Amino acid sequence: MKLALLVPGPFSTVSGGYGYDRRLVEGFRQAGHEVRVVELDGRHPLPDMAAQAAARAALDAVPSDTCLIIDGLGLPAFAPFADELEARGAIGLIHHPTAIEPGFDEEERDDLRQRETLLFPRMARLVATSRLTADRLSGEFGADAARIGVVEPGTDPAPRSQGSGGPGCAILSVAVLVPRKGHDVLMRALSKLSDLDWKLTIAGAPRDRVHAQSLAALAEELSIAQRVTFAGEVAQDDLEALYARADLFALATHWEGYGMAAAEALAHGLPLAITAGGAIADLVPLQAGVISPPGDVASLSRAMRRPIYDTRLRAEMADAAWAAGQKLPRWNDRAGAFIAEIERASA
Repeated sequence: MKLALLVPGPFSTVSGGYGYDRRLVEGFRQAGHEVRVVELDGRHPLPDMAAQAAARAALDAVPSDTCLIIDGLGLPAFAPFADELEARGAIGLIHHPTAIEPGFDEEERDDLRQRETLLFPRMARLVATSRLTADRLSGEFGADAARIGVVEPGTDPAPRSQGSGGPGCAILSVAVLVPRKGHDVLMRALSKLSDLDWKLTIAGAPRDRVHAQSLAALAEELSIAQRVTFAGEVAQDDLEALYARADLFALATHWEGYGMAAAEALAHGLPLAITAGGAIADLVPLQAGVISPPGDVASLSRAMRRPIYDTRLRAEMADAAWAAGQKLPRWNDRAGAFIAEIERASA
């Protein structure tokens, strides 16, 4: 099968969504499919003229005998070409609707919602990365539920975390520095636990540099700067070392289409402290962590207190996390599952 994945560039961007896309492409090629990756220029997901020009150029460049797969982050730029996407049987890969992404004003959010409400029903098939996201596509954006499939991300087998060995609790958060990931919520929650011995490492690229600067300033304002390390974008080997030495994984996200970093934490047997933003709450078993409402600093702070100081509880949560992590989907069959969704579109 000839496939073309259209995604905002650069394709090497470090994030859960881009990581999913790269693993799919790797799996497609290993299965013998011919795959072309087209990087879209311009601003995404709220497209500017350059983004729409890149969308037009991509459609012109990809032959008609090639199946179009468009990452949802770049899909809004194709709104002027909805009829052509429908005629070509294009597939939408939806990590989450961009219209629900925090950081846009109401006018921008309405623009994205209009674009996605136009496009989603016109795609031959939408492949979401979680059942929760799939349900939103039909319930809020008018997509036909019969034309929506789910292919959850995979995980790699991973060694079990050995922890920091103390003293105190080493907390790890893995997510790019953008408002949606709620790092400010996490730091505010931890600042209320100054009587406990903890340190926080945040591993993630400063995707929104203004927001990244505000987070560093917030750490100073909360008088926790000495306890917080902004590790930035880290290589995979370094990330593995961070998982190995962590005692607790934390993510105060406002919304996750799946929660790949949380899945990786489970695969390493790490107990978790998360907020129930999107599908991540369905991913993490209650026995493996503590779960609070999104944006609720006080609730998250209360929930994190006992796992931070109670090493026995953390050990019990770690056992549950390890058991759950071994049951997660693996990457070796994800590309095949996605191909099956493409075949359903033409059945």
